[in-house]
Amino acid sequence: MQEGATGQVAQASAAHRDGIRLRFSGLWGGLADPLAALDRAQLDRVLWAPLGLGIGVGVYFLLPFEPGVPVLAAAGVVIVVAVGVWLRGPGFLHLPATLLLMAALGLLSASWRAHSVAAPVLGFNYYGPVEGRITGIDRSARDVIRLTLDQVRLARVAPEALPAKVRIALHGDSTGLAPEPGLRVATMAHLSPPAEPIAPGAWDFRRNAWFSGLGALGYTRSPVVVIAPPADDWALAAHRLRMRLSAAMQDRIGGQAGAVAAALMTGDRSGISEATNATLRASNLYHIVSISGLHMGMLAGFVFGALRWGLALVGPFALIWPTKKIAAAVALIASTLYLWVSGGDIATQRAFLMTAAMLAAILLDRRALSLHTVALAAIFLLFLWPEALTGPGFQMSFAATVALILMAAPWAAHHHRLPWLARPVLLLVLTSLIAGLATAPIAAAHFGRMSHYGMLANLLAVPVMGIVVMPAGVLAAVLAPLGLAGPALWLMGLGTDWVLAVADFVAGLAGAQTFVPAPPGWVLPVLALAVGAAVLSRGAFRAAMVALGLLACAGWALAPRPALLIAPGGALVGLMMPEGRALSKAAPSFTAEGWLEADGEAVTPKEAMARAGFSGKKGVRQADWQGRRLVHLSGKAALENLEKTCRDGALVVLDTAAPKGFKGDCRLYDARKLARSGALSFDAAGQMRSAREEAGHRLWTDPPRRKTPPEDRTAPDPDPPGGTQ
Repeated sequence: MQEGATGQVAQASAAHRDGIRLRFSGLWGGLADPLAALDRAQLDRVLWAPLGLGIGVGVYFLLPFEPGVPVLAAAGVVIVVAVGVWLRGPGFLHLPATLLLMAALGLLSASWRAHSVAAPVLGFNYYGPVEGRITGIDRSARDVIRLTLDQVRLARVAPEALPAKVRIALHGDSTGLAPEPGLRVATMAHLSPPAEPIAPGAWDFRRNAWFSGLGALGYTRSPVVVIAPPADDWALAAHRLRMRLSAAMQDRIGGQAGAVAAALMTGDRSGISEATNATLRASNLYHIVSISGLHMGMLAGFVFGALRWGLALVGPFALIWPTKKIAAAVALIASTLYLWVSGGDIATQRAFLMTAAMLAAILLDRRALSLHTVALAAIFLLFLWPEALTGPGFQMSFAATVALILMAAPWAAHHHRLPWLARPVLLLVLTSLIAGLATAPIAAAHFGRMSHYGMLANLLAVPVMGIVVMPAGVLAAVLAPLGLAGPALWLMGLGTDWVLAVADFVAGLAGAQTFVPAPPGWVLPVLALAVGAAVLSRGAFRAAMVALGLLACAGWALAPRPALLIAPGGALVGLMMPEGRALSKAAPSFTAEGWLEADGEAVTPKEAMARAGFSGKKGVRQADWQGRRLVHLSGKAALENLEKTCRDGALVVLDTAAPKGFKGDCRLYDARKLARSGALSFDAAGQMRSAREEAGHRLWTDPPRRKTPPEDRTAPDPDPPGGTQ
């Protein structure tokens, strides 16, 4: 009797489950079939994980507000639901569940990372003594050495309000200083908070500074004095060794060839002049001085190939021992040392992860390189450093790698049909072409230019990098402890001289590069999403993603530039004219150059000021815009001219604060008002956008600051050099 009751209960339970399934099926109704079709169209759900993670990280950075507890709790609920669907839901929902799960994890990861790096930010302009320990040495866009300091001390600033790090450009005489990580130094310097965007929607340096721990930036014209030698610190000791190796290589090879060689082996680019950087960018060879998969692959490949070939020459050893795995293990050790010596930035870490995965696959008798390897590397990096997603290095590195992996299968299937002598040449041409096409939109979006002869430059330079430069660098590293690195460094110098000669030649060709306007903020994320989804899907969904990518490109090409731009603080005004943007001032500045670059123009601020548009004497520049007078008042006499220009409904921009209570018949934007709004832009219809509103309320836009300056140490330099940020 008990068994009968049990059977009835089981039947009732089964009927209940069937009823749930029927109701579930009815609930989804017409959704099930298209979702199932979409599920069948995908190559591999695992490969969608980094795309979902990137979506979540991207959403975090695109939000106009800092996500609070409700948003983060909602993300947690999404994770629970997505896991439940994965465990108990129908198969056609697994892909959406994967995307939602990873997107929620990406949002939470980015939020945690942003809060974990929180540090005070200077809230005023400071001039006075600055003391700190050198942790970084680099070179600014204006060819000036910059020092990054931690353990900072500022006069009359409480310890809890001190920035974790500051960066100072050395504009004074520092010939007696040999900067080295760990040195404690002091100087008199001008400091200010990280700069706001130069236009609504423009690149926000404050976010980069936030994740780098930089709470103030500035410059000094005074000597920098060493007040204490380096203390014991393992991390700084490694950095110090890297800088000493760099200095030794630059001294031995000499010139810019030595600086480039040092950058290739140690990651120290402070010796490369801005002129050399500009030439490398124009020729599309700048990627050569940034350690990435190219360098890591060349180094590991040389060590692996040379050791395997050498072991194969020893007959008995080659027959007994697994020489291929031994070579892979040694190449992995060499790659790890290269990562350590070169400083290990994001691009280098990505390259190391890829190389390590390839070598580990050889050790485990697995396929060396696949999209799964790339996916795992992306997931690892985005979980640890989600801010890397917004940088060109991460984007270009993964775009090129994925494109080359996709090329590998067709090449393997068809290359045997080619003459064997033509194979390496064609492979080099194809890899340069495909990597260039994959990274071109990203480079154009971030740097505002496209190099037309980049493939030619890479065809001439990259083989020399792989055959001469990197092998010579490895030999120099092996022979250096024996004091025999000289010949290898000489050979490496010849190789880097060749690379620089190629860069000079290609950059000097007519039409070597084209400047392109900056895209609207939505274009690059949509383009990345479309391309990523197209790569991972098939059929109609792939076609839809291709169409979405083309739509993003069209949106970029057709997007108008602002008709009127007003700089933060009212220091500059830019008016779009038929021949290009006219500027109210000719002095070079970060803002002026940034505006012109975003417009896609290769002109100087002086040339932009000479255009038709503004007229009048210095400090009182006037133009006509939308049927009204546009006046820019600047300099010492700005306030004297305010009353006579603020009339008849004119639009007046004043680079200082207007007198309190001032009233005039004009639309006035003075420094006080612009301090609240940030930079302004107006479209052709007169619609205004504010940089402050566009940036929203984020940790880096509203950081913890000391709001009141210490006594009178706040006077900014009347003539600050541009580009220190």
